[in-house]
Amino acid sequence: MRIRVIDAFTDVPFAGNPAAVCLLPAGPWPDGAWMRGLAAEMNLSETAFARPLENGRWALRWLTPAVEVDLCGHATLATTHALLSDGLVPDGGQLVFESNSGILRAEVAPDGMITLDFPVNLPTPAVAPAGLAAALGTGDWKDVRATGALGDLVVELADEAAVRELVPDHTRLAAMGAAVARGVVVTAPAAAPEESGYDFVSRWFGVGVDVGEDPVTGSAHTALAPLWAERLGRKELTGRQVSPRGGSVRVGLRGDRVLLSGRAVTVWDGTLTAAAAPPSR
Repeated sequence: MRIRVIDAFTDVPFAGNPAAVCLLPAGPWPDGAWMRGLAAEMNLSETAFARPLENGRWALRWLTPAVEVDLCGHATLATTHALLSDGLVPDGGQLVFESNSGILRAEVAPDGMITLDFPVNLPTPAVAPAGLAAALGTGDWKDVRATGALGDLVVELADEAAVRELVPDHTRLAAMGAAVARGVVVTAPAAAPEESGYDFVSRWFGVGVDVGEDPVTGSAHTALAPLWAERLGRKELTGRQVSPRGGSVRVGLRGDRVLLSGRAVTVWDGTLTAAAAPPSR
């Protein structure tokens, strides 16, 4: 069985966010323990599993090394890139995925740019949980928002420098799992958008899914897009996730949907010798 590692939200290798992609044959999902084992073996923030459906769509699931998640942007972009590389994108460049978050769509432009159509997650005012300041290493924030089903806590800091210079205590962050369902996002306006080409910055810490700092978190931008659209008065924006690897996500609000655009690069392509186990009965 073939497996690939694809860097998403980047156009150069060894940047953006790497995801493992496993395209499965038609039929039922493999045994869940096998899928969890493979995701743990890959030890990336997400491993994507996709299988073709009779209706021309693809079923899609994402697993971290520890848990299955309901929404993942970078691994969906990576899966689309894999399907494109294999000549499996239909004429017109449209793909439809069936996932735990409902129907997701991807469109491939002639130049290779991939745009994902995801549900928006509107951030709402929230009270910072106890211990957040100690875990982040700062209590100097402007706003704290919840994101509903997404499960992220969005913390708005004063400026880009504060986001970049943040040194969180990952042990304390991990201990906040009961108060934060999925992750903590820190964000701020870009310092010089005219020069940099991006409008806001962010970093994401996977408190509830056993991920430390994620390089580029597409799904988090389903909440960052409406937040910064409100702040900046525009629906078309570019975010820069300022993790050590870094990556850019173009966002566009479309009612209750958000478009996430980026590129991807395959960095290795191999054969998985541990064959998928049949589904458990």
